[in-house]
Amino acid sequence: MRREIYAGVMSGTSLDGVDAVVADFAAEPASRCRVLGVAHLPMADPLRAELMVLQASGPDELARAARASLALADLYAEALAAACGDAGVAAADVIAAGVHGQTVRHRPDLGWTIQLNDPARVAERAGMAVVADFRRRDVAAGGQGAPLVPAFHAAMFGAADEHRVVVNIGGIANVTDLPPRDAARPPADAVRGFDTGPGNVLSDLWHARHRGIRYDADGAWARSGHTDAALLARLLAEPYFSLPPPKSTGRDLFDAAWLDARLAALGRAVEPADVQATLVALTARGIADAVRGHCAGATMVLACGGGARNSALMAALARELAPRTVATTAALGVAVDHVEALAFAWLARETLAGRPGNLPAVTGARGPRVLGAITPR
Repeated sequence: MRREIYAGVMSGTSLDGVDAVVADFAAEPASRCRVLGVAHLPMADPLRAELMVLQASGPDELARAARASLALADLYAEALAAACGDAGVAAADVIAAGVHGQTVRHRPDLGWTIQLNDPARVAERAGMAVVADFRRRDVAAGGQGAPLVPAFHAAMFGAADEHRVVVNIGGIANVTDLPPRDAARPPADAVRGFDTGPGNVLSDLWHARHRGIRYDADGAWARSGHTDAALLARLLAEPYFSLPPPKSTGRDLFDAAWLDARLAALGRAVEPADVQATLVALTARGIADAVRGHCAGATMVLACGGGARNSALMAALARELAPRTVATTAALGVAVDHVEALAFAWLARETLAGRPGNLPAVTGARGPRVLGAITPR
């Protein structure tokens, strides 16, 4: 039986760990790809702390970034080995692994983006070809370099009889608009996608600051507080929210300084639990406004990413988006934690086939481009 096995690895803005998948794409279309094995490895606190610091300029940052890249590469290789073990396949059976790297700076407005990674080290340690550096070709073509997963969302979750939206809620949230498939209109023309703003990045930051734990499990702390309407209005006044797509963002904008400045400008104290509740409301409102404003006609919203495991956030989304159906990608057979890693396995496949991986209507690039750089096995 013919097999077409690819792997994908992703460590997102939340910096909570690395997800890896091994999948068989032998069946067409891509929506029939079969996940063979998965792995999740937590990120060690020292590496996570260093990656947080590297979000901004600092002393000896080139050498520190190089060391962090090596540590990331080792973690990626370990995750790939674990996913292969879970799948029961050898590294030699994997055609290539898509390894996005860790974004530490993203300034497409200035023509550059930086993802820490060492693809050669991953290839050497994992024993497989690696496709990496996906964003820069799109940026070179005048695009945002992100989000890159909408093409995969279209292949995996698009339908002929239903208008769907996929919402990935990682550190930053992004939406992919999937109108009903039309044979006369290819996905490159119909699909839209962009970053809506904060996903978990601010609520994780606030929870870690006040509770000493990286994230608010299932939104329990947020549910103990109440949304502060004045604070929410001040947060939503951020110009990014009203920018038209294509657009992308990250910690370069939505960081501790951004939140602290708006809390200070409020002129009064807000209970920490109420801030947490308001940050959940901000994420839900940012996503919902994007769906209402740019995904007209959508009847189903499918969430994935870490935020999809936060019942407080999912309940807020359901309220904001009613009467649309709000579910997770698990309803269509793909676990919420596997979507992005699977997307980069798919993107590696597109690269090796010489097919474009970006959607110019999503990123704003001048045209379709084959993404990524290949490091042989």
